[in-house]
Amino acid sequence: MNEILKDIEAHIKRIENDSKKSSIGTIISVADGVARVSGLREAMYNEMIAFEGGVYGIALNLGEDEVSCVLMGDVSHIKEGQTAQTTGKLLSVPVGMGLLGRVVDVLGNPLDGKGAIESVATYPVEKIAPGILPRKSVDQPLQTGILAVDSMIPIGRGQRELIIGDRGTGKTSVAIDTIINQARLNEEGKNKPDFRPVYSIYVAIGQKNSKIARTIQLLEEKNALKYTIVVAASAAENASSLYIAPYAGCAMGEWFMENGMDALIVYDDLSKHAAAYRQISLILKRPSGREAYPGDVFYLHSRLLERAARLNKENGGGSLTALPIIETQAGDISAYIPTNVISITDGQIFLETDLFNQGVRPAIAVGVSVSRVGSAAQLKALKQVSSTLKGEYSQYKELAAFAQFGSDLDARTKEIIGRGDRLVELLKQNNNSPLSLGMEIAILYAYQNNFLDDIPVKKIMEAVQSFKNYFEARFAGLLEDVVANKMLSDELKSKLGGACAEWRKSFN
Repeated sequence: MNEILKDIEAHIKRIENDSKKSSIGTIISVADGVARVSGLREAMYNEMIAFEGGVYGIALNLGEDEVSCVLMGDVSHIKEGQTAQTTGKLLSVPVGMGLLGRVVDVLGNPLDGKGAIESVATYPVEKIAPGILPRKSVDQPLQTGILAVDSMIPIGRGQRELIIGDRGTGKTSVAIDTIINQARLNEEGKNKPDFRPVYSIYVAIGQKNSKIARTIQLLEEKNALKYTIVVAASAAENASSLYIAPYAGCAMGEWFMENGMDALIVYDDLSKHAAAYRQISLILKRPSGREAYPGDVFYLHSRLLERAARLNKENGGGSLTALPIIETQAGDISAYIPTNVISITDGQIFLETDLFNQGVRPAIAVGVSVSRVGSAAQLKALKQVSSTLKGEYSQYKELAAFAQFGSDLDARTKEIIGRGDRLVELLKQNNNSPLSLGMEIAILYAYQNNFLDDIPVKKIMEAVQSFKNYFEARFAGLLEDVVANKMLSDELKSKLGGACAEWRKSFN
């Protein structure tokens, strides 16, 4: 009997020794940031694999005899014959308030030279999105400060709104303006009892270092960096860093959401993210499909964007709003990646090259742009003055195209085109100059009540600037009352009408 027990114990020890060996492997080959490792029988999908010199990789291909890992960071010293070891952990990044105001890489290491980061916890970069039951419908506005967006394509906290367009049409500007506006609102509301600040995460994927540096400088100038985390994966870094970057940023944003706060995340841009994943997949010898992308490229973005949500009170009531950016080629929104992301998101802001070249900034094509959350994410006062705006704009565009072919127009058509021309000018807005909610309501009230109809089209922008200055100087209290009241009562309409009439007399 004792001999049998000894045999069993010896067998158990052999199994334990074998399992210890199986967590260590040997590198067979290294190429293009991917290491093929034999052994590692215990490796899990997406597990962190430790290599020599403090380099980590992620196990993506689990074969019978070998594991293929994408390597993170400086891999110049990783060579064949070296050992690699499983860690038993998924790739995680630091999260918490200590990251605000910092520029970090995809692993959460500081890049700004401001010292170590005070982190409260770590979150896995890959996480299952909240299910249906913990979620709440989106009904709180996220103010962008961009008149065209807030009035016609409103964004709510917890929504996913795609910003799409060709290169150089101002996609990043729309996203950065939104971040700057959150910082402005945070400053204005920090002493108000019921105010909920919005913290921002900007993920730069595959951009030039100079462009990332300009964005950081702009955020600093506008006093917005202290409410923002910048996750930088520049074009100089390997494909695996570009692939991980949005998931790392999302984990940082999820910490705010799961702790009852509101966060906004900008992915700039997911076209480069998809291209990086395609590069990794082709190196891993995964079969390619349409446009050489692997079959799971839809899942790549859906599992990322589904993590944006508004949680109900039982789950803390936090939210994560996502603004993914996609770059199109020659305005083709029917290409593979654009159609994928359009089908995942809750609407899109489409920026048009022709409008941009005509001097319409932001160059938003209102007819193609939509918010599927709609006016549920709008203050009632703004809804009252903007509900007919999109219809008017579409009617104007249709008639303006028709009017090019004939000179004999009836009075009604001329009136619609005249008002439409003024609306186009009214919606023009310079970069980095977000409007307050009260000012947006006042400007649209003046337009809807014909206070701009007798002003020449060329002078509309000048008139709007005069209007803003006049109201800020003389009617700031009225604008605050409009926002505090949340809807335009007859009394407020009367006061706004009187203020607009007073301004109109002063403007020639």
